[in-house]
This record gives sequence, structure tokens and C-alpha cells, in this order.
Amino acid sequence: MRTSTRVGGEMAEVTVNGTTRPLAGTPVHCTALDFLRGLGLTGAKEGCAEGECGACSVLVARPDGRDGAGSAWTALNSCLVPAAALDGQEVVTAEGLGDPGDLHPVQRELADRGGSQCGYCTPGFVCSMAAEYYRAGRRANGRADHEHGPNGFDLHALSGNLCRCTGYRPIRDAAWALGDPDVADPLAVRRTSPAPAPAATRLADGVGEFVRPASLAEALGLLAGHPDATVLAGATDVGVEVNLRGARPAYVVAVDRLPELRAVSLDPIQIGAALTLSEVERALDGAVPLLDRVWPQFASRLIRNGATIGGNLGTASPIGDLPPALLALEATLVLSSADGDREVPLAGYFTGYRETLLRPGELIRSVRVPRPLAGLTAFHKISKRRYDDISSVAVAVALDVTDGVVTRARIGLGGVAATPIRARATEAALEGRPWTEATADDAAAVLAGEGTPMDDHRASAAYRAAMLGQSLRKLWAEVAA
Repeated sequence: MRTSTRVGGEMAEVTVNGTTRPLAGTPVHCTALDFLRGLGLTGAKEGCAEGECGACSVLVARPDGRDGAGSAWTALNSCLVPAAALDGQEVVTAEGLGDPGDLHPVQRELADRGGSQCGYCTPGFVCSMAAEYYRAGRRANGRADHEHGPNGFDLHALSGNLCRCTGYRPIRDAAWALGDPDVADPLAVRRTSPAPAPAATRLADGVGEFVRPASLAEALGLLAGHPDATVLAGATDVGVEVNLRGARPAYVVAVDRLPELRAVSLDPIQIGAALTLSEVERALDGAVPLLDRVWPQFASRLIRNGATIGGNLGTASPIGDLPPALLALEATLVLSSADGDREVPLAGYFTGYRETLLRPGELIRSVRVPRPLAGLTAFHKISKRRYDDISSVAVAVALDVTDGVVTRARIGLGGVAATPIRARATEAALEGRPWTEATADDAAAVLAGEGTPMDDHRASAAYRAAMLGQSLRKLWAEVAA
């Protein structure tokens, strides 16, 4: 029997293109994409089913970070997000932006500039482009480079959208031709009101159960009673398991909107685990320079709009992009359970391949980064594509150099062992030595021997080792330049 309710007995529902749509009868593991297509809104497509092509992109009203005062239209991969996770939320699809008789400015520019051929990917491009069109702070400055238009349009907004036939130049031209939204544009006006509050939800069918608790205390109680529950935040990992591997978790606890997991402070630096990476980037606003080097290379904007910092650490992938940087920053994790909180160093958190010291019923509450921050930092990611790709090797370096001498060195590595690791031998080879090219070369030789790199389809073990060594040489060259 399928049930779809909220606390208090109300039926779960989602607003799609201004119309309320009930979630009654929706399977627990139904994706937002399948739900929307079931409504006849077939603009969004399934291309890859893992958040890599953007054909499924839709807009969701999310908090804009101004203490709940306004909303931001946020592009998300609907192929990954469970429909249940959108209870109480507002969604806009390409059909809701405009129609053939009344095109939205984004649609008009794409049509006028030849930005579509087969059209399969176009609705996804339209939604991602619309999110950037409505982005607060986008301002025309008359200057352009290969990633930014003279109208302030950031092409990274489209980094998660792939086109296989049109070519990107006309799509870029359409993006750069956009002006500012009209003051009477309903979606622009909508930004001035708060985003919908999260709804306490329970959906169940014969396969599984989805629960969105109203508080952290309730969430921890649920996890204590269901120690094997799947904790869901951005669904960028769980969604892939559901779509491509047929996973059907029996009990899902959604924690992405819990206020206790969404706070940020800068002194001391503490980041709530349920914040998306895009939200963390905006909230830190350059306060942690090493992380600023990570964000543009971390998947795509579409993924960063959904993926959370806690989820990236919780999945414990040895090729995750954040762990090397956080290891170099000597981050610690605050872990919460019904029995209370405990703090553990990230360097001791990973215990084996995709294994951590998280106990049953425990979740990541926040990430803490100690001050003062290192004065010299770098993040080097080696992958087959420049953007939106998985690391073959990732190296994060944080050095303190005083009077020309390396007084402190912290280096985090990804892709060269069963877990993210600290390059402790290299750190020791740097500390106490003058920061010179000779020191960088000597330490590079040590770094090339760190970890246990393997051969796979992304890179050979020899290549990974060579790239490790080159990382310190690259850092020296950057500093010398």
C-alpha cells in the first residue's frame, strides 16, 4: 500500500509550473524526472541517469542565503532527486518558462542564434541558463573572457549540460546575449519572497519508506531505530545507485533541509554538513582560498547545486575532490547520534575502501577547519576532462613559509590509495627546509612514492605517481612566476 502524507495528515504535494500536484501514489524511489514526465512534462529527458549530461535539468526555488528573506532559482538534475524530496517545494520546467507563442528570453535567444538542432538536450540547457539568467549579482560589465560574458553570464552555469550535435558556440552566444530580467517577470519577482519551508514528509510503498524529519533530534531518533537507514541529502550518489544499479533502500531519512545541519560560521570556521557545495562556496565567500581552488573543478554547477559537503565525505570515495583539500586544512568532523556528539580528525575518519568510523545511527553534523589558515595553498586535479570529470589524481597542498623556510606542511591526496590520505613523508621532507626549487624537487621525489596507486581505465599507476611528483614542481613554478 502506498501512502503519501505530512505530519498532521496533509497530503504530500509539489508545485509544478504554478500548479499543485499531489504525490499520492508516487513510488518512494520514483525520481523527480519520472514524476514530471508522468505529468506530461516531457521536456526534461533522461540522458545519462547519473547527473552528467544535464538533459533533465529543472529549476527549484531554494533559499538564497539572505536569512530566509529571498529565493534563488536553482538548477538541479531531476534524474537524481527523488520526487518525495520535493514535497512542499516549487519546481519550474522548460514548459513553465515559456511556450511557442510566448517564448522566455532564454528560449528566444537559443532559437534566434541556432542554439538547438535535435533538441534533446535543449530543455535542460534552457533551465540551467535560466538559473544563471535570474542569478542575483549577475551584472553586465562589458568585459568577456572564455568563461564569462559581457553580461556577467558565468558559463560554468552550463558546465553540467552536454550537447552532442549543435556545438557550443551558438549556445554560448545565446547566453551572452541575455539582458536583465524584466521587473515584471513573475520568476524574477518570485525571488523576493522566501523559498518554501521543508515539509515533514512520510512516503511508503511496498518497497521502501521515505521520511523527512522536522528536526535533527527526530532524525537521530529515526536513525537509532533504523541503524541501516540510508541518509539522503543531495542524492547525487544515492540517485546513481538507484538509477544504474537498481538500489532500492528500504528506509531513507532525508536530512538536507535540517536547520541544525545548515549553519556556517567563519570564526571559527564551521560548515554544516547539509549545505550544498554551491551554498558553501557563497557562504565562505573566499574565506578559505584552498577551497576556492576546488569548487570550479568539482563536478559541475548542476551537481554542486545538489551535492552536500557531508554527503561527499559520507560516501568516502577515494577519488572525491573535497577530502584531499580538507585533509590539507586539517579539518575535523563533528559526528552526531542519539547518544550525543563527538569530534574526530578527518585524517582518522577513513578506515578502508568506502569505509569510515561512522557508527550505526550516526551522521556527519558539521566540518570544522582550524585557524590560522596556511599562507600558501594549491589544489591540482588530474582528469581526462578539464571540468565535470572524476579525478585520476588530486593533490591539495597547504604550506606555511616563514622567512623563506617551510615551517608547516600539510598535503592531502586522492586517487592514489583505497582512501584519501595525508602525504606524511612528503610533509616531513618539506618542513624545516628552505622553500626553494631544490627543496620542491627533493620533496616531489618523495611525493611520487606516496600511496599505492593502481592501474585502471582512468590512469596507470605510473602516470599517477608521475603526476604526484609534478604537483609540487607545478606549485613552485606558480610561486616563482
